[in-house]
Amino acid sequence: MIDIMTKIHDRFSIEFKVGFVTRRKLRMNDFSVYMWIFVPNSLDINPATYSKTQFYRDVKSNVRLITPRFLLREIVDGDAQPLHNIESAFRAMASLPSRTAIAEYEYQIKMFVAIFKSSMRDEMNHIRRNNMPADVDYLCRNYVENVRRIGTEYRRLRNIVNTPTVPNEVLNYFRFGDEFISDIVEQHTLKLVRHLEGLSASAYAELIAGLAQLIRDELRYRELMGYGTMKLDDARNNRDLVYRHGILKKYVESDLFLRAPKKRDGAMVEQIYYSIAAGMSMIFATVVSFSFQQKYGNFTMPLFIALVVSYMLKDRIKELMRFYFAHRIGSKYFDNKATISIKEQPIGWMKEGVDFLSESKVPREVMNIRSRSPLLEAENRLSDEKIILYRKSVHIDRAKLERNNIYRTDGINDIIRLHVNSFIQKMDNPQVPLYVLDDDNRTREVQCDKCYFVNIVLQYQYEDTIEYKRFRISVSRAGIDSIDEMK
Repeated sequence: MIDIMTKIHDRFSIEFKVGFVTRRKLRMNDFSVYMWIFVPNSLDINPATYSKTQFYRDVKSNVRLITPRFLLREIVDGDAQPLHNIESAFRAMASLPSRTAIAEYEYQIKMFVAIFKSSMRDEMNHIRRNNMPADVDYLCRNYVENVRRIGTEYRRLRNIVNTPTVPNEVLNYFRFGDEFISDIVEQHTLKLVRHLEGLSASAYAELIAGLAQLIRDELRYRELMGYGTMKLDDARNNRDLVYRHGILKKYVESDLFLRAPKKRDGAMVEQIYYSIAAGMSMIFATVVSFSFQQKYGNFTMPLFIALVVSYMLKDRIKELMRFYFAHRIGSKYFDNKATISIKEQPIGWMKEGVDFLSESKVPREVMNIRSRSPLLEAENRLSDEKIILYRKSVHIDRAKLERNNIYRTDGINDIIRLHVNSFIQKMDNPQVPLYVLDDDNRTREVQCDKCYFVNIVLQYQYEDTIEYKRFRISVSRAGIDSIDEMK
């Protein structure tokens, strides 16, 4: 299965989170994703102005494991795996702080906190989707209870490693996890309070009070431990706090990210094809040379002319053959290939490629989903949309994935960020003046937003299942305004 989520990451980039979910009964899992990007002609994005190198500069891809799934209440309940794994690693490291034991201790801290973060996000989304007051009341009370229990259990583990055998820098790993837990508890709970206030602050006053108490308790704990806190009148402190939170987030999630160094795909085949092209052009030149030499003899004017002409045509034939073979390679191979590894052990590979396409080479199903308006169709007769195809193929060995990971995971996420900086360079100003007539027959200037629409059609395939999604991105000179899924 392929799961796709999209959002605006910042003013100039959109994020596609593509989850490649493997089947446990199927060892070899193969996925493909095709992304057709329809760019207005007025933005002047075409093969002459926008190369593959520029596209890959504008696309950032991070490959990471899908965070192991646990309900919030399952993280520390009874023989819960996350709590059991982290406590065992703490005790082993405290007894004998070897390099291996310290690495496992740090890994378990990161995984515990990452699982907690993911579970909190899922719990928050579940609460937001519930509209019945009784359900909201029950879920919020359980949220507070579970969050307090998880924080207490994690902080209890400090007593295990607070020993003379554990160096202070190793104890800091615990503190990093503790600070991040405290931060996400505060931020997620504040979001939940805002959600309840939006529903009805008076109806949920008791719940809001309980959530507020959880926030205040965390703030007191942060001050006690010397962790940074938000200050309304201290911009420098808040800037440093945001920066530190970003560093902690990367640290906590670092063991989920997978190594996937890219290399050029099909390089050997390309050289073979180009060698064939050179050989065929040389055969042509040699045949012409031998034919004229046999007919007119050596050191004659016709042979001289034939050699010059054959040399000229030889280079053209070579270039035409190179172009022909390059087209054949492009249709079968990709630009880049990356081996996906966990702890230096390969678990699969990922390939990607990008090309400009003419409309005639776009599948009819994709063009139907694009569903242009009559006005746009009329415009395209004069200046057609430019179509960029970004394709990706993924192969995952399920057995190797499970063998190299102590937690059961569903697969991998490919987080793709597409930056639109190159698209906005030739846009008009983000606002343009228009004029209206008021009741006193006087003209009035109105500043109106000027935007451009970039359409993206996604096709994703797993086994025999093919699905499509279409998104419309509204972009102006000031950045991305919105991204909407079109039904």
